[in-house]
Amino acid sequence: MGIEDASMRNGRALSDQWADSVVVRPRTTEQHITVNKRLVLGFAISILTLIIVTAIAITLSVSFERCAAESSGTLAANGSSNSKWKQSRNANISHRDSEDGQQPWRHLRLPATLRPRHYDLRLSVSMENFTFSGEVHIEFECVHSTKLIVLHTDRLEVDKVLVYSDSKKAGAMRIQRRFHYQPKQVYVIALHREMKPLRTYKINITFHAHIEHELLGFFRSSYVLNGERRFLAVTQFSPTHARKAFPCFDEPIYKATFRVSLKHESSYQSLSNMPVEASTSDEDGWVTNHFSRTPRMSTYYLAWAVCNFTYREAVTDSGVVIRLYARPDAIQSGSGDYALHITKRLLQFYQDYFKVKYSLPKLDLLAVPKHPYAAMENWGLSVFVEQKILLDPDVSSFSYQMELTMVVVHEICHQWFGDLVTPVWWEDVWLKEGFAHYFEYIGSDFLFPKWNMEKQRFLTDVLHEVMLLDGLASSHPISQEVFEATDIDRVFDWIAYKKGAALIRMLANVMGQPLFQRGLNDYLMTHMYGNAARDDLWNKFSEAMQREGKDINITQVMDRWTLQMGYPVVTISKNDSLDNSVTISQEHFVYDTDAKIQNPELFNKSFQWQIPLTLAVGNSSHISTETIIWVSNKTETHRVGHVGSETWLLGNINQTGYFRVNYDLHNWRLLIQQLMTNPTIISVGNRAGLIDDVFNLARAGYLPQNVPLQMISYLSQETEFLPWHAASRALYQLDKLLDRTEDHSLFSVYVLRLVEPKYHKLGWPATSPQGSFMQGAYRTEELQREVMMLACSFGNKHCHRQAVSLISDWISSNKNRIPPNVRDIVYCTGVSLMDEDVWEFIWMKFHSSTAISEKKVLLEALTCSDNIFLLNRLLNLSLTTDLVPDQDVIDVIIHVGRNPLGRHLAWRYFREKWDILNSRFGEALFMNSKLISGVTEFLNTEAELNELKEFILTSGGESAPAFARAVENVQANVKWHILFQQQFYRWLRKDLDG
Repeated sequence: MGIEDASMRNGRALSDQWADSVVVRPRTTEQHITVNKRLVLGFAISILTLIIVTAIAITLSVSFERCAAESSGTLAANGSSNSKWKQSRNANISHRDSEDGQQPWRHLRLPATLRPRHYDLRLSVSMENFTFSGEVHIEFECVHSTKLIVLHTDRLEVDKVLVYSDSKKAGAMRIQRRFHYQPKQVYVIALHREMKPLRTYKINITFHAHIEHELLGFFRSSYVLNGERRFLAVTQFSPTHARKAFPCFDEPIYKATFRVSLKHESSYQSLSNMPVEASTSDEDGWVTNHFSRTPRMSTYYLAWAVCNFTYREAVTDSGVVIRLYARPDAIQSGSGDYALHITKRLLQFYQDYFKVKYSLPKLDLLAVPKHPYAAMENWGLSVFVEQKILLDPDVSSFSYQMELTMVVVHEICHQWFGDLVTPVWWEDVWLKEGFAHYFEYIGSDFLFPKWNMEKQRFLTDVLHEVMLLDGLASSHPISQEVFEATDIDRVFDWIAYKKGAALIRMLANVMGQPLFQRGLNDYLMTHMYGNAARDDLWNKFSEAMQREGKDINITQVMDRWTLQMGYPVVTISKNDSLDNSVTISQEHFVYDTDAKIQNPELFNKSFQWQIPLTLAVGNSSHISTETIIWVSNKTETHRVGHVGSETWLLGNINQTGYFRVNYDLHNWRLLIQQLMTNPTIISVGNRAGLIDDVFNLARAGYLPQNVPLQMISYLSQETEFLPWHAASRALYQLDKLLDRTEDHSLFSVYVLRLVEPKYHKLGWPATSPQGSFMQGAYRTEELQREVMMLACSFGNKHCHRQAVSLISDWISSNKNRIPPNVRDIVYCTGVSLMDEDVWEFIWMKFHSSTAISEKKVLLEALTCSDNIFLLNRLLNLSLTTDLVPDQDVIDVIIHVGRNPLGRHLAWRYFREKWDILNSRFGEALFMNSKLISGVTEFLNTEAELNELKEFILTSGGESAPAFARAVENVQANVKWHILFQQQFYRWLRKDLDG
């Protein structure tokens, strides 16, 4: 057994200065020097001894450096798994190796010398003082000779470390040094002798830590039941926070099996990824749950919780036990029943679609009061924030039900894409998030076919939304390199989720569903319980295509879309010099063309894509079947069907491609005329797509400002929700630009003239003879809601009176008869128009309501007040008290900013409270980015742009990418006013006069 210095028992005892300078080397034997009476001779001998020792140390150091450099290489390929390991670990070899290869703890990635096989983790959790202690036994294989064990820890106090070899030699291996290197969140153990390749070793570490209040790692939360505050503790390890709960190899590639034991007070229960295998009770009132061994998985999917929740249960036909755990009152009221029901159906759907069985015997869904994200897909124990999984059917709107459904569909998909097959490294996080986001729409269509999610809502809610972001010069490729730990959180953005989903949808449409499904099955079967990179997916798709005689190299096609930022605008023009031919060109679409001048290093390379352009030709009564044209060059000429002077061209049929389409002005006029005379010739998806494209092309200066306004003049004839939804999004964007201009009332009049015929035709939700509101068909209700929102937002008097009447009836009768689907519109309109007493009434209802969905709608309504004092009060109460849930604080600030009267208040409040907000949500960069975008989206003057830039100089911090996007957006707003505002109002006056 090795002997450790007392000063080394705590891993934090060594300073970073020592860590920066040390080169691990064997200790030299102490020299016993006899002190002579002649001090000078003694001093000389001491100096000589020191020189000799130093020489020996340097020799050993060189030897150690050589060994360390060798050990940082990659594994030799040995089958699919080892090949993946090699691919991932290549990231370790950087330009820094020549400088500090002997100090692998300085690198972003762990050295590729060791590979974990199994963790035996035992935790003792005290909910009394929010602490936990643990012991972890890690069995690992040595891949390359090394004396170093480098693994992750963060905020853990390490008490004791023992290392054992699988050789016949008994006892622990001797440890020379051990220390914590905080800059990279690693713990380093330097042994006296090398570990040998292909041998198995074990490390035993005891540790203790606090259960944090911060919502990462192993954190605590609370709720109130029957006037009593209760506590729970749960994990959130993605992407790099398992190290906050136990020492581990905390990278996706280091898959291992886990066996977890949780000891806690018997008044609590515990959950983990696997079922309880055995349970033991102590005389002191504590219980220990021993959970079954997990499959091979990444550390960030390990999970556990200690709580006193109750549950409802369902069992699939194949025997998988599904339980939904939540607060006892939520379970008793049935708020979790909907999610439990659809989860049971979804497990079967995914098994059938992927042709791969769900791997675990159970799946728990845990609803917690606080969580940094909507949900987390831990294998077998998915954690949801309450708002995204609890549903009260009596008060929840359809939009709330849809959002909740899609969150559940997303997380269940991850049990395959993410849990079963995990991306090799964070640069390809879109391989799991893009798929899960795409399947939100495929899975929802399975559950509710009439919703028509993939062909319709996907366009407005995914494609159109992410193209706004990806059209900025500050965008980035979907696969982006990760150089520092802070970069890891940044890859979890809408580019990964929504662009990933859009590219997958485009590819699925090119391949066709049968081949797409076959490729997915091959991908999952080949890489299950392991890791995969994007090329692994492309190869399986290419193989599926080739088996059908279709020789398309998917890698060559898709690398252009994943390794380049942005997307193209495809311009289609009739070629007058050639019969029945069109000229097709592509260029990188950017909202601010000046960005190409300001960022020459970024834009001096030629952006070019392989574009699957679908094209149809039509006239007033007929549209041809679509043809597909692969556009690879900057400009190409193609022959199409008969193209006369009155026939129009339509590209990107049903918007399956990830690009915008522009036409010559004559073709735009023909399309507008078609919409005015017979819009149904063009599909619903393309009508919505034309509206989105034309507004954004005008915004970027490709088209005159009157073209989009002429395009939507047909809307009074539009009977479908989707084009109205696309138009309303564009109109709200314009309203943000114009609402402080002198002629803003002209725009409001124009919108109301557009909306009012449809508003009066559709009316409000019908009532039964008993006075209750009757639910209509999904598409009718969604269209009715969209038109009502526009009417109330832009000042329709009838809409205002109706909302005030419903609020007054609620207050006088204390019975809420407002239809759930329009409550957000009615509440907001009433609060904005009525007095302070109504605000106080809504505030009281927010506190007394127990329905999660209703509380959210009530809270957002409070931000609609035209009373600055009340808005300021709400902001302060949200941030400084527990009255507003954490996940709603950001929404409150953003919604105050969307209130024209609260915009400057929200912007000022954001700047004043930035330090508090950043410390509270800083590590959850996704939430911070949402906040930054939300409070800056309305800024549109030169003075506000300068305020933003000045603020960023002192407060940008780790959210710099979000601030860069904000600056670009505000610059575009300012530029639009300079270039286009007068042109826009000139056409508006002419149209209204005539």
